[in-house]
Amino acid sequence: MKAFRIIACVLLFFMALPAGAQNLNAKRDRKARLEKDIKVLEGQLSDATRRSNSAATQLDLLHAQSEARRELLADSERELGSVSDSIRSCQKQLDIVQSRLDTMSYYYGKLVRNAYKNRDSRIWYLYILASENLGQGMRRYGYLRQLSSQMNVQGRKIQAERERLQTQKARLDSLRSEAKKLRDERASELTKLRKEEEKSRTLVAQLQKDRRKYQDQLSGKRREVESLNREIERMIRDAMNEGSGKGKGNAGGKKTSTKIDQALSDEFSSNKGKLPWPAEGRVVSHFGRNPHPVYTKLEMPFNNGVGIALDKEAPVKAVFNGTVKQIVVIPGYNQCILVQHGAYFTFYCKMGSVAVKAGDKVKTGEVLGHVATGSDGTQLHFQLWKGREPQDPEKWLR
Repeated sequence: MKAFRIIACVLLFFMALPAGAQNLNAKRDRKARLEKDIKVLEGQLSDATRRSNSAATQLDLLHAQSEARRELLADSERELGSVSDSIRSCQKQLDIVQSRLDTMSYYYGKLVRNAYKNRDSRIWYLYILASENLGQGMRRYGYLRQLSSQMNVQGRKIQAERERLQTQKARLDSLRSEAKKLRDERASELTKLRKEEEKSRTLVAQLQKDRRKYQDQLSGKRREVESLNREIERMIRDAMNEGSGKGKGNAGGKKTSTKIDQALSDEFSSNKGKLPWPAEGRVVSHFGRNPHPVYTKLEMPFNNGVGIALDKEAPVKAVFNGTVKQIVVIPGYNQCILVQHGAYFTFYCKMGSVAVKAGDKVKTGEVLGHVATGSDGTQLHFQLWKGREPQDPEKWLR
């Protein structure tokens, strides 16, 4: 039973190791992802400034960048707190080892000094010969041998403790160096965040000054959004009518006639919250009615999807198995791809190049094309619909 408990403890120990490693890897991956998002947004901001894009576009990018940097700072604060806890724990262990080493060294010193005082071997022989009988002599001889052995053992223990002390000191130095690096990184990120906030204030002042100009831009944007929404609704309506047998849709000049795949619909639905992202980037515009950062009373166009800031010509991938229904060009949104997944639809806009055609079957993760760079930077506009109802993509994507 005892052996079983020992084996169980060993197994639990080794099972716990990968979990810690996975947690550390997850933190590193998140940090790398945030740093990449910030770098992408910095590039887009630089391009927007160079091209003298609207202050509103720059402000949206700047807010997304500042949000990512705040998340990075929050992670840095948590990591620094964890390292500080480790430093305190390590210092406590170091003090314990040092105290034990001091005690062992004290008593060992006394033992060595006494042995030195009585170093003449004749004293030991006389001590044995003065025994009253053979039994006592053997016991005295055994005691002397044990004393010598204990001195050696104690010496080795002290040496081991010294090595352990050096190891703890090295670990403490390493933790302190890590803490200093984290503090320096945090200070640098804070400085950058303050500069971004200052630039945001400048842009806000510019927007407040050019209200009429921005309202004209917003009206044009609203017309683009309304045109996009009408076109998507038409495409989905055609696809659903086609699937129900009410009519035949024309997908890029190619007629198709398929029924709604209920099994695929159920599989898509069961993956809510677990679908892969169509591309790796930062969400800069969210689903729904987003309030304007400056004109709080100004009604913004309803966003049926999300905008994701990406690297130039980044690949865009299908989020689930499905069929490409149509590929269309919509003003302000470049090329757009509609993919059907049974009763669900995903829509990929602002594509610069397309690698599929209407009627193609696509798999999860398959590259559909590459994103374009437009007046608002390099952004993918992604929508997800359940029948004729738009869904919040961020609730479906993992």
